[in-house]
Amino acid sequence: MITIKNVTLRRGVKVVLDAANATLNPGEKVGLVGRNGAGKSSLFALLTGVLHEDSGDFSIPAQWQMAQVAQDMPETSQSATEFVIEGDTRLAQAQAEVRAAEASGDGERMAMAYMALHDAGAHDAPSRAQALILGLGFGIDELEHPVNSFSGGWRMRLQLARALMCPSDLLLLDEPTNHLDLDALVWLEAWLKRYEGTMLVISHDREFLDAVTDVTLHIESAKLNRYGGGYSRFETMRAEQMSLQQTAFERQQDKMAHLQKFIDRFKAKASKAKQAQSRVKALERMEKIGPVLAEADFTFEFTEPANLPNPMLALQGVDFGYPAASADAPPTTIVRNVTRSILAGQRIGILGANGQGKSTVVKTIARDLQAIAGQITEGKGLNIGYFAQQELDVLRPSESPLEHMNRLARESTAAGKLSGQATREQDLRSFLGQFNFTGDMVKQAVGSMSGGEKARLVLCMIVWQRPNLLLLDEPTNHLDLATREALSVALNEFEGTVMLVSHDRALLRAVCDEFWLVSHGGIDPFDGDLDDYQRYLLDLAKTSRQVQKDAQRSANSATPVAAAPNRKGVHAAPVAAPVAASTTASQMAQSIRSPEQRKQDALRRQQIADTVRPFKKELDQVDKRMALLNTERETLETRLSQPLKPYEIAEAGKRLKVVNDELETLEARWLTLSQAIEEASV
Repeated sequence: MITIKNVTLRRGVKVVLDAANATLNPGEKVGLVGRNGAGKSSLFALLTGVLHEDSGDFSIPAQWQMAQVAQDMPETSQSATEFVIEGDTRLAQAQAEVRAAEASGDGERMAMAYMALHDAGAHDAPSRAQALILGLGFGIDELEHPVNSFSGGWRMRLQLARALMCPSDLLLLDEPTNHLDLDALVWLEAWLKRYEGTMLVISHDREFLDAVTDVTLHIESAKLNRYGGGYSRFETMRAEQMSLQQTAFERQQDKMAHLQKFIDRFKAKASKAKQAQSRVKALERMEKIGPVLAEADFTFEFTEPANLPNPMLALQGVDFGYPAASADAPPTTIVRNVTRSILAGQRIGILGANGQGKSTVVKTIARDLQAIAGQITEGKGLNIGYFAQQELDVLRPSESPLEHMNRLARESTAAGKLSGQATREQDLRSFLGQFNFTGDMVKQAVGSMSGGEKARLVLCMIVWQRPNLLLLDEPTNHLDLATREALSVALNEFEGTVMLVSHDRALLRAVCDEFWLVSHGGIDPFDGDLDDYQRYLLDLAKTSRQVQKDAQRSANSATPVAAAPNRKGVHAAPVAAPVAASTTASQMAQSIRSPEQRKQDALRRQQIADTVRPFKKELDQVDKRMALLNTERETLETRLSQPLKPYEIAEAGKRLKVVNDELETLEARWLTLSQAIEEASV
């Protein structure tokens, strides 16, 4: 277990922990919470050995293997799969020992090294790594892309996958959900629930903490307070404790006032002096109960919009996507033929798996992208407040919050968008103060601020513009729990329209009263709540895992069935047979088609069959070769488990390595062919 006994920890002159105590038992899932700056990351640094206690006793089992998400941005031309596999430290050690054993020429050492390599899971490392990568939202066509071809947020997902790949007894996760969409978040929750080691997680997502933790460790006033249960139970228990503490404090204050009144009244009377002195001693001996010092709440509100056009927007046959990369290339269309109206006062949550087009839709409505086709009609006086995922990158690092507000006021004046907003510098300072930018902070360079402070500045700038339509794309990524709660309250009181993309389910539940689902190139109402949507995502993941298992079994059989994974890692049905759940709908649609339509469909099916035939033929050859190699691998593994002479073990180990390498190459080719079949079948 991990024990922290009377530990004092300093960061510079600041005391982060002061005689703190805590015990964490093996297998516990612990949520580490506390206000920003309370010392959560410092406690992680103590656990990893980056910091050492100034006094007290701290111990962690020496044999424990620790895993954590590296915070540096990886710069490497390795493929995503190779990068994540390297996170398996036990496998890396086994591979290093194999190389050393082969160089030594020692047959017995080579035999032991090959056995250790097999025990470390070398044969299934690529599939394990790719399951993690796909689960975190990457497409199957991105498994072999170089790491440095991805944006920063996607590289951090690879760092998370790399940490999960590492066999560990203790897993440390610092804000693991910041760069995840809701589908990847649901997958991560399911993975962490199956994790058998001890876990500490820092997160500002209350539903995530409730889902994956069974203990809450709260840092407050440089002390560690342990609560049984997830975050919601912690909040309830802490509120009860604070209420009891406040009641006890008030009762003690009354008693102390009564004693003091007696002392003041009778201390000068000789007949009462002895009684007065005894009360003085009682007052001095009394253990003082401190008052409840609640953390300062952050609140803000949206100014009433100048007007509320209705509808706000009308979409007529709109295609959403990206413009052509070159003059001779077509535009990339992601969502097609959307006809909908967005009305005043609507609260719309936009759902959809990663890559389906949620952000593309929001960017187009926000005028950052042009519609590929169709017509977008804006209501008269429409004023959009847009919080983009990359909004923090738009801030100018060298400028202060006050300079940002002054520039916004000038641009709004020039564009004629002011609706009674105060623009004097003192008024702008006061407005910034509502968002906790006070004193010298208004002149501090934004580049030196935390992610949460930058996000508050962006919210401040949006609120100042008095929008009547809010487009929020993952606004909570850098916000702590208090600021998320303030945003939730402000959005509920906002009189305009809200369109929200977020992986924060607590925010979605609190704000949205209807949901749109972006999937399969369209937008439809989602008839259900977030629990229904989460079950929908889990069912997709379950189907994906089952098809993967079926595909693996087919690789070992003489009559394989090719199941092609699509770009989102959700496997399609075998190419030779339609998805069972959709058979009835397909038959119904077929029955009402005209003869000409059925003829065109038949022609289309023939064209698809001609296209995929060579892919299927090669896929069949790959499957047969993989079946032979799997059989040989089983034979070699069985042989290596029996008593052999050292040179025989070395020979079998070398052959096993060759077989595993060829299988890895064939598996990659299998994925490529399956993808080609799927794309040709669309």
